[in-house]
Amino acid sequence: MSPAIGTTVETEEHKALRAAVAALGQRYGREYLARVAREGAHPDELWADAAKLGYLGVSLPEEYGGGGGGIAELSIVLEELGAAGCPLLMMVVSPAICGTVISRFGTETQKRAWLPGLADGSRTMAFGITEPDAGSNSHRITTTARRDGDEWVLTGRKVFISGVDIADATLIVGRTEDARTGSLKPCLFIVPRDTPGFSRSVIDMELHAAEKQFELTLDDVRLPSSALVGDEDAGLLQLFAGLNPERIMTAAFAIGMGRYALAKAVDYAKTRQVWKEPIGAHQAIAHPLAAAHIDLELARLMMQKAAHLYDAGDDMGAGEAANMAKYAAAEACVKAVDQSVHTLGGNGLTREYGLAALITASRVSRIAPVSREMILNFVSHQTLGLPKSY
Repeated sequence: MSPAIGTTVETEEHKALRAAVAALGQRYGREYLARVAREGAHPDELWADAAKLGYLGVSLPEEYGGGGGGIAELSIVLEELGAAGCPLLMMVVSPAICGTVISRFGTETQKRAWLPGLADGSRTMAFGITEPDAGSNSHRITTTARRDGDEWVLTGRKVFISGVDIADATLIVGRTEDARTGSLKPCLFIVPRDTPGFSRSVIDMELHAAEKQFELTLDDVRLPSSALVGDEDAGLLQLFAGLNPERIMTAAFAIGMGRYALAKAVDYAKTRQVWKEPIGAHQAIAHPLAAAHIDLELARLMMQKAAHLYDAGDDMGAGEAANMAKYAAAEACVKAVDQSVHTLGGNGLTREYGLAALITASRVSRIAPVSREMILNFVSHQTLGLPKSY
């Protein structure tokens, strides 16, 4: 099969993976995730089952306990769990970002220490890039790392970092001074959860999710030289090796959520009867749902293209496609959720049908990990060659 075909038509193996993950998702579903969030717990049972079946580590190297696949396979897992109503947000962070960065750039010691645990679900890792005054602008990150003998000393703050309370460590993006130019360059450090000087405080969110959001403070956090991941001089290359999978997986998260909402609305429209025919027979109901389905399918095509390019080693091509996929999926998700809630009318706002909470949740994919406006900036500058305004 040619690469071009492979990005648009799924292989039998991918279809089988979708079906298997969908079956797992159906055993848990939306109510499971909602209950876990209400109880202030974590979806440990689903995480463990997904790990046992090899789904969490599907993209990690086989020699470290993974499945030897790529982001294409991992995005299928997250999308199908989302379509079943029980997406695992930490999949975006732990195997997709941290696992990918360590497998590509980590030392042999780091790989042996982390990848088997990330693959079998026994260890998790968070990712810290966003800062109060910089957002995700890597050029404005103020968390700094300086050498002190054989150690690194990190100082700074991070905000909206997911799952730090359950993560064994956080992969922190800091900046070190380039000895030759004096300018600051991004570097990645593994910071274990209980490291002295590394503190966290939970952010009170309107969004009710199992995964909590945290603000982090790094107050002269001392790390051994072995905490640095990859080459100190590689800079943005290593950073985007994690950010591109993050965007692809965010697209998968959004597409899955949109599919879940749309399925609920379609089922309702088939059975809800106000006049002689079910409401789905009326074009005012049917056409917007059909358009939402089309948008989700188109977003998936771009997501598949981005995953294919990334797995093929085309980081530049994957960067453009991953941003476009994340943008398209977020827009499709928000529209699908909105139309689904509207289709159910008053019932769309009840807890019984489980759609109202998605109104807030669906916005996340427009905002994080990078806003749609920043993606439009990227496409304006990088793809279209338009001048920058900043």
